[in-house]
Amino acid sequence: MKKQEKVEFVINKLEELYPEVPIPLDHKDSYTLLVAVLLSAQCTDERVNKITPKLFQLADNPFDMANQEVEKIREIIKPCGLSPRKSKAISELSKIIIEKHHGNVPSNFLDLEELPGVGHKTASVVMAQAFGHPAFPVDTHIHRLIYRWGLTNGKNVEQTEKDCKRLFPKELWNKLHLQIIFFGREYCKARPHEPKKCPICTMAGRASLFN
Repeated sequence: MKKQEKVEFVINKLEELYPEVPIPLDHKDSYTLLVAVLLSAQCTDERVNKITPKLFQLADNPFDMANQEVEKIREIIKPCGLSPRKSKAISELSKIIIEKHHGNVPSNFLDLEELPGVGHKTASVVMAQAFGHPAFPVDTHIHRLIYRWGLTNGKNVEQTEKDCKRLFPKELWNKLHLQIIFFGREYCKARPHEPKKCPICTMAGRASLFN
């Protein structure tokens, strides 16, 4: 199966399995999404969704969050892991959003990536899911699948993101990102992984007889 055939197969299979894809992290606006995505680093979305209701009850906007003690934020988010770093980042980015952006989450990559605790992947998720800007957020899980499917030889998420943006139509990026997440959780887990039972690896994966 040639690479472009794989691309078409992946697009069609994901659309067949996941015609509608909800955003996994519970949020009500760009600010709460930004905080939720930051918390999801090295933490499951399920756990984040259990913690954010209490956090957002305390403060669900940068003005209220900036007034909270970092230690109070830390105590709430502790189950997410990396709580010292994350709580400090949430406090600091809230103050910067107020001081530099009039209380609004910036809607461009440059300003987002300047916020404490916000890397390119987090910024990409916010740009795609909060502002509808075409982006293809790639974390280690998406990197694993794209590599398994033989669509990248990249050794890191940066190269895999470039390959995804080159191979997939721009208008599909935001939805594909979510579809791949859901597919990975249901069919293409890190361990155990059985290619013969995976609807995509069976036909388009590196171990496939169709390569």
